[in-house]
Amino acid sequence: MRSLIDILDLSAEEIDELIQTADDIIAHPDKYSEACKGKKIATLFFEPSTRTRLSFEAAMLELGGSVIGFSGAQNSSAAKGESVADTAKVISCYADIIAMRHPKEGAPYVASINASIPVINAGDGGHNHPTQTLADLFTIYREKGSLSNLTVGICGDLKFGRTVHSLINALARYEGIRFVLISPEELALPEYVKSDVLEERNIPYTETTDLEGVMGDLDILYMTRVQKERFFNEEDYLRLKDSYILEPKKLKNAKPDMIIMHPLPRVNEISVAVDDDPRACYFKQVLNGKYIRMALIMKLLKEASK
Repeated sequence: MRSLIDILDLSAEEIDELIQTADDIIAHPDKYSEACKGKKIATLFFEPSTRTRLSFEAAMLELGGSVIGFSGAQNSSAAKGESVADTAKVISCYADIIAMRHPKEGAPYVASINASIPVINAGDGGHNHPTQTLADLFTIYREKGSLSNLTVGICGDLKFGRTVHSLINALARYEGIRFVLISPEELALPEYVKSDVLEERNIPYTETTDLEGVMGDLDILYMTRVQKERFFNEEDYLRLKDSYILEPKKLKNAKPDMIIMHPLPRVNEISVAVDDDPRACYFKQVLNGKYIRMALIMKLLKEASK
């Protein structure tokens, strides 16, 4: 049974195919309005979420399917001690596909090997968030026309940011990608990502603590929030949470066609004054996420029916 747990579960060709399908959904929505008629998605969210959960639900509804699920571990049998494996087996009796978010790394993988239906990882701890990466890639494609030959600045929490790790893994497979990694030293990209992905593939990257100093080099600026829920103590979080705040004046040296991205939710790392800048693409990312999830749901259900 095909599931999506890690962005690397998809080949670059499959990502390109999903992007083309999502593009076609935008152009011809009526063509897809009954693509999943009679099918149900179960959204199993053991951790809070607004965009991701509602994006999956909106995606399935717009494909003519229906939705069941819960939005908190306290609202499920996990509160009684049920294992993820048992939950996956139970939900397989009720739904055709699962989207799962869980605070523990590896939980969606455990679900996928126990479920008899496809499982999509909707975020597991600080580990992976492959459908956010698909939304990011689709946004880059829509705005830049290509996923190649780009200088990508990633700013903020590079240590715990699951969206960051997934995006680097995905973009590393395209030609001419260069990364500029901008963070406090305490939140730098983990060594294993640098060695296993960037150095292994000979992808050029630089590390800096100075956002404004590199702004003029970037085709894409991917901002992230410092995530309180990933810190072991409040003192470290309070010290680092405002490390980078993007304001209009910091964009004065940016390229006119640079795009500003953010997986959201933002706290205060992008000033609301930036929202009116034509380069701001983070709300477009949200919309693009719905379309690419529609493409993914259709792909996995089609493969499951073979």
